[in-house]
Amino acid sequence: MEPQARSVTEHVERVLVLVTPPRAVERDLEDALGSVLAEDLCAASSVPPFDGAAMDGYAVRLADLPPDGSPVTLQVTGDVAAGESDLAEVGPGQALRIMTGAPLPSGADAVVPVEHTSTGRFVAGAPRSESSVTLARRPRAHVRGAGEDVRQGDLLAHAGTAVTAPLVGALAASGTVRVLVRRRPLVAVLSTGSELVPAGEPLGPGQITDSNGPMLAAAARASGADVVRLGPVPDDPAALRAALDDAVRPAGGAGRSGADLIVTAGGVSAGAADVVREVLAASGPGSDGGSGLTDVDVATVAMSPGKPQALARWRGVPWLALPGNPVGAYASFELFARPAIDRLRGEKAPGGPRPVALAAAAGWAGAPGRLRVVPVRLVPMPDGGAGAGTTASAVGVVPTGSHHALSALAAADGLALVPPGVEKVCAGDSVQVLMLR
Repeated sequence: MEPQARSVTEHVERVLVLVTPPRAVERDLEDALGSVLAEDLCAASSVPPFDGAAMDGYAVRLADLPPDGSPVTLQVTGDVAAGESDLAEVGPGQALRIMTGAPLPSGADAVVPVEHTSTGRFVAGAPRSESSVTLARRPRAHVRGAGEDVRQGDLLAHAGTAVTAPLVGALAASGTVRVLVRRRPLVAVLSTGSELVPAGEPLGPGQITDSNGPMLAAAARASGADVVRLGPVPDDPAALRAALDDAVRPAGGAGRSGADLIVTAGGVSAGAADVVREVLAASGPGSDGGSGLTDVDVATVAMSPGKPQALARWRGVPWLALPGNPVGAYASFELFARPAIDRLRGEKAPGGPRPVALAAAAGWAGAPGRLRVVPVRLVPMPDGGAGAGTTASAVGVVPTGSHHALSALAAADGLALVPPGVEKVCAGDSVQVLMLR
């Protein structure tokens, strides 16, 4: 009798129990892009570090400008460029030409933009020619105050935050040079099956090209992991054990540490040649002479495609065994392997991307008792979705083809996740879609 199928949510929880983030490492700020912070980061200095001009114009004293906006003529006594440190003082009845980003000179408390003065504009490279300027009080002072953006000690990012280009900019502006981040996890990806041939090699009778290996390796890289590709591995237990040992063994000469996570595709169903099930059921000695298998959890998950799943540790390294059906393998990666990689990366809330609610632009069948995973593409809804049943949306989704076909997956903008209790999706129904692009 087939065991009771567990829910997708329960299987995710069991996956996350297996994984812990690798140690933190210090990186130069720019080299940390894409990594996840291992500690809270505060501003090392204030941004901006001084009061400065927000516009090209004239540094003036507000006391010299009538509150009613009447124009006055002031004596121009010098220039202030960005980066200058030896600044003249602005005295009564005086103004200094000042450029954007330049420090505000002593005595000045406002900048009048040049386009609102008698000068009109500055000419790049031309020497100052005006000895006086006529201008008036403006509604804004056009001064960036010291610490206006960030004050020294302000929290810029929490531990668990991914380092993005804008965060690099904010940290650099406040004086941060190096950051403590979680090391990028290394994911070993291998596919199983004696019928599989690496892409680009000629096919013999009964052989097919391995697509799961390259696809899952690409998905792991897109999730923020480094990848080592192994296989394809034939349906031979000794060959699979050797490949697993190779995945977890540090490659000292190449400078590679052992994998933090193993992801396999295929061999986990109930066939007579399903090598992963065979190894999980009765692991023999690995290549180093010891049995490396612990925490075996062979499961039936209530999803279609992707029902057969298994979890284990191989020599202490988490192992996620996904089914060989390409759509099932990819859906399983998004639902199970991506949350595991998120946790390995040190994300605050591992769980992978969150689905969004969209309207079905056409109907399709569900899978009673199981989560139905359907590759879908975005299409315009009739009349902008104004009369579309339960969901009003300008954009809806339709299936791209057979939910078992790799071509349907390649054409998909997302994966519709239809709950187990839904026997049929009707046009206009709201569906949860895991967006792929």
